Amino acid sequence: MATLDARPALLPDIIRLHGKWRAAKPALVSSGHTLTWAELDRRSNRIANLLTAANCGPGGRLGIVMQNGPAMVLSLIAAMKAGCASVPINLSVSDAALDAMLTDAGVGAVIATPEEAARVDTACGAAGFHKFIAEGVRSGWDDLEAATATQTAEPPAAAIAPDDAFNIIYSSGTTGRPKGILHTHGGRRDWAYDLALALRYDSQSRTLFNIGLYSNISWVGFLATLLVGGTLYVEGGFDARETLALMAREKITNASMVPIQYQRLLDVPDQADFDLSGLRAVMSCGSPLHGELKAALFKRLGPKLIELYGLTEGLITTLDPEEADGRLASVGKPLPGTDIRIIDEDGHELPFGATGEIVGTGRFVMPGYLNRPDATAEATWRGPDGRNWLRTGDIGRLDADGYLYIVDRRKDMILSGGQNIYPQDIEAVLKTHPDIADVAVIGVGSRRWGETPLALVVRRDDGTADADTLLAWANDRLGRQQRIAGLDFVSDLPRNPNGKILKRHLRERYKDRCYD
Repeated sequence: MATLDARPALLPDIIRLHGKWRAAKPALVSSGHTLTWAELDRRSNRIANLLTAANCGPGGRLGIVMQNGPAMVLSLIAAMKAGCASVPINLSVSDAALDAMLTDAGVGAVIATPEEAARVDTACGAAGFHKFIAEGVRSGWDDLEAATATQTAEPPAAAIAPDDAFNIIYSSGTTGRPKGILHTHGGRRDWAYDLALALRYDSQSRTLFNIGLYSNISWVGFLATLLVGGTLYVEGGFDARETLALMAREKITNASMVPIQYQRLLDVPDQADFDLSGLRAVMSCGSPLHGELKAALFKRLGPKLIELYGLTEGLITTLDPEEADGRLASVGKPLPGTDIRIIDEDGHELPFGATGEIVGTGRFVMPGYLNRPDATAEATWRGPDGRNWLRTGDIGRLDADGYLYIVDRRKDMILSGGQNIYPQDIEAVLKTHPDIADVAVIGVGSRRWGETPLALVVRRDDGTADADTLLAWANDRLGRQQRIAGLDFVSDLPRNPNGKILKRHLRERYKDRCYD
């Protein structure tokens, strides 16, 4: 008896069908250019066929070292269609890390924008991969546009299976041996479906991107918008006033940003004059969204803010705006089909209310780290039922209703006199002082306790309180074991492109600090 082919479509199939059924609808608006879905489909087909001709087809790896723009979007989609895994590189990494990541991934080709092409030459020397330059000319590099023009716009013939590699994203701030997070076509499709539902994307979505498309934060909206056939608005960077103007002018419906970006939007003096009524849902992730800022965003935007907690490795929880009242400090519950638990240092599951490491499982968790069975094993918790769960390295707790609260990073935890101290708890108190614009708390040496908290504070421009005053104010409000030993003013705090404070840089800077 004959049976129908019920194979679920992967993202390359879905994009091809958007090119057919949404042909004239805008798919991408970026750098003064607008591409319809038909144009996006045809142009990405040409690049995909070029990659195949350059022996970077199924099973291959494509390095993407690019700034946001139409060429980057097309290159990422082309990699999906060619069946090669894209390897988008965070542009803030050192030349040594750039070389290590491309080497670890085993890329057969690299596409770069001009400034980044020069970096690739410096970092990688005479590496044997094929080089394509987008939107420029450079010796030793093939012009992407000229080379693409020789290729057919027909879909590539690549046969892609759900378990085939989709992309490899290297963990931010990688030091030493690279750690590439591998995802499959099936996993990324499922990820896109689940996020589109959770973050309220549909075919009318107009999604803003102002974080590099090498970041998994941007991939949230990128894949969800590609899935539903909305419109991508891709910006080269972030300026608070320009972002507000674009949101108002283009009636942006969805965006994914980090807390520091939302703070800067609210800090624009006349930000209330911008009409943001087009917004349907905006996501915050990358670092904790403290309660005061979250409340201010709800007041400004209404019930449209969704805080997401997640890892590039795959685990995600969201706090729906309708459920935020009374639990602003929570990051919500896991997506449908995803499960989380809290475990102690011996790997035993803890009850509601207890604090421990968050572990999770779900259909879009990564299969593992590329070339790193050791790191994969370290990130794995074997449950009592024999299933493998992802260890997050984050400390959290679940309340009686199952809402998750993030306490801190395991590696950022301060061990003082045998007691665990979570810097995030101290930072939350300090952030309520009107003179403090930003703060990070780290552990430094203590002759008496082993470690003790040090607060590094960025003071507001109009702030007047001195360090001793702020120190006394904070310690009056902190628990006895949480009290900070010192408070230093700094001009700014080091962050990665996703807005996360780089505490390892701060710990290195203050490694010689020691209190009695």
